[in-house]
Amino acid sequence: MQSIEDYLSSHTFFSGLADSYLEFLANSATEVNYKEGDALFKQGAAADQFYLLRNGRVSVQVPALVGPTLEIQSLGADQMLGWSWLIPPYRWSFQARVMENTDLLQFDGSAILARCEQDPKFGYELFKRFTALMSERLDAARQKMMDQWNPPGFA
Repeated sequence: MQSIEDYLSSHTFFSGLADSYLEFLANSATEVNYKEGDALFKQGAAADQFYLLRNGRVSVQVPALVGPTLEIQSLGADQMLGWSWLIPPYRWSFQARVMENTDLLQFDGSAILARCEQDPKFGYELFKRFTALMSERLDAARQKMMDQWNPPGFA
């Protein structure tokens, strides 16, 4: 089985990071498993980690006050999940539910955030990567909501 550090070094999200950063990230990651139907996190709950899916499927969702939950994206192997650990007030902006048995790397966002504060270069490198993820996730949310809620005059 490939080590966490080797896996991260070959992953496009972490491409170009210094070896010392990859080593720190690998040491901040724990392998976890979730079963189909498990809630990975809930909107509004404290966010202090992020995830990298090794295999399986996770649904990123917006809960509804009434009616069905709106799925924003369905994520699979090698995809990143979670950016709320990086932005105050450190609360999940969406919720995530496991759609099939899933193996993930769970990263200690609190420890990584502390390292970002101590080492601005490391923080900037991560922030660049996570802002792209934020943009992708928010664009998917906007598109999905417009597809579901399509009033006349809106694009």
